[in-house]
Amino acid sequence: MSDREYVIKAENLSFRYEGAERYAVDHVNLEVEKGEFLAVLGRNGSGKSTLGKLFNALIEPTEGTLTVCGMECKTEDDAFAIRQKCGMVFQNPDNQLVATIVEEDVAFGPENLGIASEEIRRRVRWALETVGMLEYRKNAPHLLSGGQKQRVAIAGVIAMKPEIIVFDESTSMLDPIGREEVMRVAKQLNRENGVTVVWITHFMEEAAQADRIAVVHNGSIAMADTPKKIFSKGQALKAFGLETPDMSYLAQELRSAGIMISDEIITVEEMEVELCRYKSNT
Repeated sequence: MSDREYVIKAENLSFRYEGAERYAVDHVNLEVEKGEFLAVLGRNGSGKSTLGKLFNALIEPTEGTLTVCGMECKTEDDAFAIRQKCGMVFQNPDNQLVATIVEEDVAFGPENLGIASEEIRRRVRWALETVGMLEYRKNAPHLLSGGQKQRVAIAGVIAMKPEIIVFDESTSMLDPIGREEVMRVAKQLNRENGVTVVWITHFMEEAAQADRIAVVHNGSIAMADTPKKIFSKGQALKAFGLETPDMSYLAQELRSAGIMISDEIITVEEMEVELCRYKSNT
């Protein structure tokens, strides 16, 4: 018997927007383990963001069942309870910032939960320290960079102490530095604080850093496996409108040319090691 603990369980989960002919999420079966860093990968329009909204109880399933931390969303009270367990960081941080001062913005969520003032102050300080934004606590959010705004948005979510955070293409509007900042914070929350992360993205390099990848195509889970296994299937990914990371593509091209190196290479460092191994054996 498995001793794994799943914080998200979707069984034949489906959702169709009003007036739409087809399902945006189509009979998905997926389990997310407690403490996992899961990347949900798919091209635009694949249904991956809709899946994230279902996890966060922003929308309710059309068909099937979804449990988040043991709860199903059947009423508005259920949705409120689920959102306390599963936070969400959106694509545009400006849509998530509500106050004129950074620390007030971070305090907004805990205040709505009715948490005592002294505890709110502790949480705000902890959250801003965690995302590296404590020195900006008195600043106006609109004067910050995109990456800094997104880190404040993350602080506002983690101040509510959720068990799960869904990042819905949270780096897509950022420059490379901002993207790196936000990914660093997400990995830190996952590894040091045990937060389960669902990282929705179309960036291959970000998905490669996850524990597991679920590829979404036309609303369904087309593949789910480790990054190495997923990116070794270049032709399948291409059929879903996705590319592989540069080193994965190079490994596949070298294999096609008769150089039999591993097909589970993602990083430059892995490629360097594998080519040295190949050279020493020839």
